Amino acid sequence: MSVPHTPAKLYRGRVADQIVEDLRDQILSGVLPDGSRLPSERELAAYYDVSGPTIREAIRVLTAMGLINTRNGSRATVTAQGDTLLALSIASVVQVEKVGARDVLGLLGALNAYAAELAAEHASDEEIARLRDAAERTAANENTESVEQSAAALRDFFVTLSEISHNPLLAALCRFIAELQIGLAVKLSGGETGSWGQVAGALQPDRVRIVDTIATRDPAAAASVVRGYHRRVVERIMSIRKGEEPTASEAGMTEALTAWLRANSGLGGQVASRRSTLS
Repeated sequence: MSVPHTPAKLYRGRVADQIVEDLRDQILSGVLPDGSRLPSERELAAYYDVSGPTIREAIRVLTAMGLINTRNGSRATVTAQGDTLLALSIASVVQVEKVGARDVLGLLGALNAYAAELAAEHASDEEIARLRDAAERTAANENTESVEQSAAALRDFFVTLSEISHNPLLAALCRFIAELQIGLAVKLSGGETGSWGQVAGALQPDRVRIVDTIATRDPAAAASVVRGYHRRVVERIMSIRKGEEPTASEAGMTEALTAWLRANSGLGGQVASRRSTLS
């Protein structure tokens, strides 16, 4: 496809930066939609009246931002996924600011409490029924020998909770941090059902209580129940390292969190792997 508008006038200064800004604006505004292909390097150079190396520099920056994909040697493809961009941003802040694991997990409790509050106000009866089904699936998977299956069911429950809040930004934040918390718990458990059970086991009644409280349409009560649930989850995650001193456990948790982020929140990470098939 061709870039669909007259190129912005380029001024003195870093020309590559101006090209990045122009293409970034087109991607974020939807002029260049997710899944579309950029023109070839030669076509972009002619379009902006610059050299090939300048275009390559701009493409590298856009790739680092997570806005385009240049894998497999093909033409650059737009990958404007909100979850991808959010995951990269949050992961960067956590690592640069050296945010501790307990603070990250505490944030999820606050976000999910707000999601429950909004769900109590705005979710339809059908959506609450869908959340109840998701809670029941977590029970069905608690006794499975597959940690991954149990984790997937737990993830689905909290993704559903965030979705029925009807707040897209809140839902995106909850999705990523829930993925982070569950991924961290799986990592700390070493994939062993016994250790994983310390986190997820015996909490099914608490998840059902979350659904029941949302169904009463009492926002404050729903938020309170979710906050209590998350306090218990964090305590259980910390207990996986119960043989260590508290400070060592805290440091070990943060180290595990950083390792998980590096492995899963990069441009090719598992957290942000959802891609459009548009061409």
